Amino acid sequence: MRNKFYEIMWTIFRPIVLLFHPIDVKGLENIPDEPILLCANHSSNWDPVLMVAALSKCTKLRIMAKEQLFRIPVVKSFVSKMGAFPVNRGHSDIAAVKTSIQCLRSGFHLLVFPEGTRVKNPGKAPVKGGVAMIAIRSGVKMLPVFIGTTKKLFQHVPVIFGKPYTPVYTGRKGTAEEYQSNADEIMRQAYELGGIS
Repeated sequence: MRNKFYEIMWTIFRPIVLLFHPIDVKGLENIPDEPILLCANHSSNWDPVLMVAALSKCTKLRIMAKEQLFRIPVVKSFVSKMGAFPVNRGHSDIAAVKTSIQCLRSGFHLLVFPEGTRVKNPGKAPVKGGVAMIAIRSGVKMLPVFIGTTKKLFQHVPVIFGKPYTPVYTGRKGTAEEYQSNADEIMRQAYELGGIS
C-alpha cells in the first residue's frame, strides 16, 4: 500500500517548498491511525502542496483534485502518481464519490477541499454537502484543517489540524440536509482553528 513515488517526491521537494513557504504545523497528534477525511479550507494553489509537506512521508494519502489538472498530460501523470484523482466541480461527479469511498475503505486518508474552489473571502463560500456524504457512506470521521490564507515568500504559514468530528445523521445513510449540515459544521471548525468565525 506504500506509494514509493510519493515518498521520493516528498523527500526531494519538501525542503524546497519549506524554503519558500515555511509552515508552522500544529495538531498532527489529532490525526488517527485509521482512515479519515481531511477537510481543509482553500485559498491558494499552494494549499495541497503545503498539506503534503505538513504530513509524514509515510502518510497513506489520496487527494481529490480539480479535473483541469488532468487535462495536461505531464501534470496528469505526476499528480496521479502522487495519489490524486479528478473531480468535476461543476456537477455531481459520481465517479469521484465512488473513488473517494473506495480510497477510505482501502485504508487511505483522503484530502478534500469542501468549498470546492479557492476562496478569497474566508468562510463566505458555500460548502459542498457531498464531502459529508462521503464520510458517512465510508464510515469514517472528518477532521478539520486550517491552512493560513496569507502566503508570501519566506513568511510562515500555519497548518492546524483539529480534532476528529463524527458526522451526525439519522437512518443508515443520512439525508441531503444532514450532509449539508455536517459539511457546514466541519468548515466552521476548520475556520475556527484559524480564528475566523
